Amino acid sequence: MIYSYIRVSSDAQTVKHQRYEIQRYCVLHRLLIDDTIEIEISSRKDTRARRIDELLEKLKADDIIVVTELSRLGRNTGEVINIIDMILKKGVELRILKQNLTIKENDPMQKMMVTMLSMFSEFERDMISQRTKEALKGLKDSGVKLGKPTGVIQKSIFDKDKEKIVELLELGLSYKKIVDKHLGYGSQSTLYTYVKKRDLLKI
Repeated sequence: MIYSYIRVSSDAQTVKHQRYEIQRYCVLHRLLIDDTIEIEISSRKDTRARRIDELLEKLKADDIIVVTELSRLGRNTGEVINIIDMILKKGVELRILKQNLTIKENDPMQKMMVTMLSMFSEFERDMISQRTKEALKGLKDSGVKLGKPTGVIQKSIFDKDKEKIVELLELGLSYKKIVDKHLGYGSQSTLYTYVKKRDLLKI
């Protein structure tokens, strides 16, 4: 089996970009993806919420996983290395497109390279975060009002399943059961906030 794993925090365009990169790679290397796990969720969430655990449970020896870059697997170096170790112990091959890496076995040199690349990605992410915070502080100090305009409702990962969510709530299902059994993404608290902000129970 060949799996692709796509994860983004919020930007739908990034989903399309990752999907395109993986499709292009597969065409060039004559691979056919059997199953794709695609989720919009922060890397700060645990591996279960990010469906990493689900992917690991499916894996069997000689399977292949394709991801666009190391940061899709985890937020920090330690987590990335741990997930890769679990993948390799199952005899699975991991292909990371941005870093042009194919990891087939628990090779010390490969592990060192992955560690260095992951640390660089983490450092780069922290630097971007720091620059963003400094820029926002500068705008705030200059009197610029930050945040979304009053009354604007932001898009949500739950929008595509809005009618389904309403039906399940009307049937008396709990938020936890809806998330765990029927949606397979999100969390109990985020779903509750979504329903409350949109007054879905009044529809």
